[in-house]
Amino acid sequence: MLRVNDPDLLLLRSAARAAIVMPSVFAVADQVIGDPQLATFAAFGSFALLVLVEFGGPFRSRLIAYASLACVGAVNIAIGTLCSQTVWLASVVMAVVGFVLIFSGIINSYFAAATTSALLTFILAVMVPGPASVVGARLEGWALAVGACTAAQLFLWPARTQASLRSDTARAAKALAELAASELEGDRQALADRVRDAGTALRDLRRRFLVAPHKPTGPAGPQAALNSLVDELDWVFALLAPPAQVPALAVTPRANADAVAAVVDALRATAATLDGRDERPDLDSLRRTRDALAHAVADRIVALSQSTDEEEVAETLESAFRVRALSGATEQAATYALIGTGVTVPDVDESRPVRDALQAGEQAAVEHTNPRDVWFRNSLRGAVALAVAVYIAQRSGVQHGFWVVLGTLSVLRSNALGTGWSILSALAGTAVGLVVGAALVIAIGSHSTVLWIALPLAVLLGSYAPRAISFAAGQAGFTVVLFVLFNLIQPVGWRVGLVRIEDVAIGFAISLGVGLLFWPRGASALLRENLAAAYARNADYVVAAERELAEGGGTAAGEASAAAAAAHRLDDAYRQALVERALRNEGAESIVPLVAGAARVRRAAQSLSRLAGMTDSRSKLTECAANLDAEVHALRSWYVTLGDAIVHGTTVPAPHLRDAEGERRLIGCVRAALASGDKTKMRPAIDLIWANEHLDALRQLEEHLARHAARVRSA
Repeated sequence: MLRVNDPDLLLLRSAARAAIVMPSVFAVADQVIGDPQLATFAAFGSFALLVLVEFGGPFRSRLIAYASLACVGAVNIAIGTLCSQTVWLASVVMAVVGFVLIFSGIINSYFAAATTSALLTFILAVMVPGPASVVGARLEGWALAVGACTAAQLFLWPARTQASLRSDTARAAKALAELAASELEGDRQALADRVRDAGTALRDLRRRFLVAPHKPTGPAGPQAALNSLVDELDWVFALLAPPAQVPALAVTPRANADAVAAVVDALRATAATLDGRDERPDLDSLRRTRDALAHAVADRIVALSQSTDEEEVAETLESAFRVRALSGATEQAATYALIGTGVTVPDVDESRPVRDALQAGEQAAVEHTNPRDVWFRNSLRGAVALAVAVYIAQRSGVQHGFWVVLGTLSVLRSNALGTGWSILSALAGTAVGLVVGAALVIAIGSHSTVLWIALPLAVLLGSYAPRAISFAAGQAGFTVVLFVLFNLIQPVGWRVGLVRIEDVAIGFAISLGVGLLFWPRGASALLRENLAAAYARNADYVVAAERELAEGGGTAAGEASAAAAAAHRLDDAYRQALVERALRNEGAESIVPLVAGAARVRRAAQSLSRLAGMTDSRSKLTECAANLDAEVHALRSWYVTLGDAIVHGTTVPAPHLRDAEGERRLIGCVRAALASGDKTKMRPAIDLIWANEHLDALRQLEEHLARHAARVRSA
C-alpha cells in the first residue's frame, strides 16, 4: 500500500524524519529544560518546520530558505506575544500579518511553501496569551526547533524534488531532439510517432511543474533559469509541431539543414547536461548556422526575379523563419539548462537570472495588487478569516483558542464549494482522530512513559497521512498527535478531544462564512477575464514592438511590463482553477490552448522587440516597415475582439484577411535594399522579413484559437 501512494518512499522518509526529530526536541525542552512556554513552542515549531514545509533545490538555496523562515518566525512570535493580551489589537495585527504572509507567495515557490509554517508561529504566539516576559522563552523554544529541524531537513534524507523536475526536463529535451532529427531524416511515420512522444513528455513535465502553488523561481539564478526552461521547451515543441495549416519544417536548402542539425545536437547535449553528464550544448554552432541562414535568405530574395510567384517567396521565407526561430529558442533553452545546472556560460551574464528574480519580486506587489487578481483575493480572504477567528476565539474564551484559528486556516479554500468539501473532510477526519486518540489515551491512562513511546508513532502517522493518503486522514493523524502531546504537557485525558472538536468546528464555520462572502466562485470566474486581458495587453505589445522595430527608441517597454503583469495574473488564475478542479465542462478542454495562445502572442511580441534591439536606430528602414502597419493593427483588433468574445459570450471573430498588398510592397522594398549592396541595410532588411513572418504566424494562429474560443463560448 505504501508503494502505491509513495513509490519512492520519499513521503515515508519525510514522516520518519519528523517522528525522530520532533519528539526528541520536545523531550529536551520538556524533560531537560522544563519550561512550559519553551516546550510548547519547541514542539509546534518542530511541527511547522518538519511537516508543513520542505524546501527543494540546491543546498545553499535551501539553507537560505530555512534561515529566512527562522527569522520570520522569530519576528512573528515576538509581535504575536506582545499583541496577545488585547483582543482588537490581536485581530488587526493578525489581518495584516496574514495578508502579508499569504500575499508574499507571489515572489517565488519558497515563499509560497513557507506561508503556513510562518502563519503557525504567529497564530500560536497570539492565541496563547502571555506577558512580554515570556517572549524570551518562546524564542528559545523556536530556536531549539530551528536548529534541530534545519539540520535534519538538510542532512537526514534531504528532499530531491528539484532533481526530479530536472530529470523530467531532460526527458522532454531528449524527446524534442529526436523530433527535430526526424525532420532531417524525412521519415513521416517516425515524425508522427516522435510528435506524440514529445507531446507526452512535455505534458508530464508541465503537470509536475503546475502542481506547485507558484512557479519555482526561487531566490537563486539556477532555479530562475530552470523555471524559464520549461516555457522555452514548450515553444520549441510549438515550432516543431505547429498547427495543421502550417507546413512542416523544410530542411532544404543546405542552410536550413545545417541549422536543424545544430538544433538536434544542442537539444541532445542539453538533455545530457540536465542528466548530470559532462556533455555541453554548442551555442556557437547554433549562432553560426543561424547567421548562415540569414545570409542565405538575403541571397535568395535578391536572386528571385520580380515575376516570381508570391507563394514561392512566402514558402522560402516561412521555412527559413521557422528554422531560425527554432534555432533561437533552442539556444535560449540550452543557456537556461547550463545556468540551471551551475555551468559557466561564455558571453552570458550569469547574474541576470538572479536580478530577474529580484526584479520580479519587486514588481510582483504592484502587478498583483488588483481586485481582479487571484492571489490578491486569496490573500485578502485569508486575512479576513484569520482576523475574525482570532477575535471570536479570544472573545469567547474557548479553551485552546488557537485551534479555532488553525481550523479556519486548514479548510479555507479559494472558493466556497472547495471550502465546504474541505470542511466535510476535516470533520470526518477529526472525528476519526477523536475516537482513535481517546481510545489510546484511555488505554494508556497516566503512564507517561507509554505516552512518550506513542508520541513518535503518532507524529509518523500525522506527518505521513495528509500527503500519502488524504486531507481527512491528515486531520485524523494531527488530532491523535494533539491527544498525546497535550497529555504529556498537562494530563487531561480524553476530554481534550471534545475541546478540539468544538474549537475546530468554530473555525470551520468561520472559513465557510468568509468563503461565501468573499468571491465564492473562486478562480473560475476570473480565468476568462484574465485570459481576455492577456490577449489585449499582448496585442498592444505586438503593436509597440513593431513600432520600435520601425522607428527605434525603446517605445515598447511600457507595453512589455503590462503584458508581463497580465501573463502573471493569467498564470495564477489558471493554476488556481486547476487546484479547484473548476475546468470540468466541455469548454474547459479549449481553455488550455487559449491560455497557450496568449503566451504565443506575447512570445511573438518579445521576438519583435529583440529584433528591434539588434538593429542600429540609424539603419532603420522606416519606409519599408510602414508596410507592416495595416497588418499589425488588424492583428491587434482581432485578438482584442477574441478576448471580448471569451468574456462576454459574443460572436467569435472570423480570422482576418491577410494584407497581401502590404506584404508585396514590403518584400519589394526589402529586395531593393538588399540589392543596393549597402551592408548597413542587410540586418534591418532581414529583420523586417522575420518580423513579417512573426505577424503571419499570429494570423495563422487565429483559426486555431477561434475554434477553441467558440467551444468556450457555447459551454
